[in-house]
Amino acid sequence: MTQIRTDRLLLRKARESDLAPLHAIFSDPETMRYWSTPPHADLETTRCWLAAMIDLPASTGDDYIVELDGRVIGKLGLWQASEIGFLLSRDTWGQGLGREALSAFVAHAFRERADHLTADVDPGNAACLALLKRVGFRETGRATRTWTVGDQWCDSVYLRLDRDRPRPT
Repeated sequence: MTQIRTDRLLLRKARESDLAPLHAIFSDPETMRYWSTPPHADLETTRCWLAAMIDLPASTGDDYIVELDGRVIGKLGLWQASEIGFLLSRDTWGQGLGREALSAFVAHAFRERADHLTADVDPGNAACLALLKRVGFRETGRATRTWTVGDQWCDSVYLRLDRDRPRPT
């Protein structure tokens, strides 16, 4: 089983015992503000989401749980082979953990499976856009009303990072 270690974090494959900590993250409205689904209203919603993460075919994606000192603090991975997505518990924001996890995962993805990575970010998510740019992603376009969360239309900022493009250190 592939694991990715950083100075402070462990990125590992999901397991059923991750249900309660993931539900705590996925049910928090502030954490989920820019996610692709509304906050999880019940444990069953998170259970279904976790099962899909565990059963994700390698050809479709590559998902990891992010741990800090043995505690689940988020998830990070690829969807549709090259689109990156990540979410960290609100109590960990501002500690550099997103950059640490993302940098390690980008290196892994380029080593193991991809020649480029993409991201689709809500333009209101300034923290995510800044993080992706610090890791080396560049904006490739914008569009309006590209997807819905609940009954709300969202816009998109598209970003891309190529394997052969120099990245910040």
